[in-house]
Amino acid sequence: MADAHAKHHDYHLVDPSPWPLIGAVSAFLGAVGAIMWMHGLSIGGMRCGPYIAGVGAIGIIYVMIAWWSDVIHEAQDLHLHTRVVQLHHRYGMMMFIASEVMFFVAWFWAFFDSSLFTADQIDYARVAFTGGTWPPKGIEPFDPWHLPLLNTLILLTSGTTVTWAHHALLHDDRKSLKTGLWLTILLGLSFTCVQAYEYSHAQFGFKGNIFGATFFMATGFHGFHVIIGTIFLIVCLLRAYRGDFTPKQHLGFEFAAWYWHFVDVVWLFLFAAIYVWGTGGGAAVHGG
Repeated sequence: MADAHAKHHDYHLVDPSPWPLIGAVSAFLGAVGAIMWMHGLSIGGMRCGPYIAGVGAIGIIYVMIAWWSDVIHEAQDLHLHTRVVQLHHRYGMMMFIASEVMFFVAWFWAFFDSSLFTADQIDYARVAFTGGTWPPKGIEPFDPWHLPLLNTLILLTSGTTVTWAHHALLHDDRKSLKTGLWLTILLGLSFTCVQAYEYSHAQFGFKGNIFGATFFMATGFHGFHVIIGTIFLIVCLLRAYRGDFTPKQHLGFEFAAWYWHFVDVVWLFLFAAIYVWGTGGGAAVHGG
């Protein structure tokens, strides 16, 4: 009878978990609360949108910590992540990054559609918003060779440090692994701080112009991904101090490195298309 429950395959069939349900409810509360907050809606005369959104955010964070802890436990303690399971995890991460690529394609599409066809005869209202030029009249874009260039150098450097950390892990150099992760995290935080400073000095807003809308949606979502990637790397650093990763099994770190390189590549396209090309190579900024 004992053999009836024995495992005769390399796959991992996960146990029933409450986290998908709790995560879905938390995401729903977060979305509803945010919508109520942004639109000033109230229930019984009380504006409870921020509180509902806060409960949803707390629930999402809790689910992230608990669910990922379960996955780490399955891999490290129960040794359930066989070679077959790891292969499928890689496929899953590839598809996730591919979906993220298409997410940014949408924002690039919006930017190029607006900038390349400023005087579209079909969408005649576009001339009223752009003045028939790009950047639109009255918009003073950022100098691409100032803070945007600095952030480009920061992200490119962070790509080298996370690669160094990965190389050190493959050679079981724990000290260099931690040093590389520390440097990458600090560079990621530096990028976020520089971008926040840049946003605070923007001469245009999100509302009222297509340039600001496409600019902040594309660069803002990228900044959000940098924050997520930084958290990803912080978790990897904590796990490195715990001694979780080995040269032969370190999917968590490998996926964090993949994600970080994806963030780097997206920024290069953003810098070249929106900051440089979108401002005429900086000529609009310098009055050229």
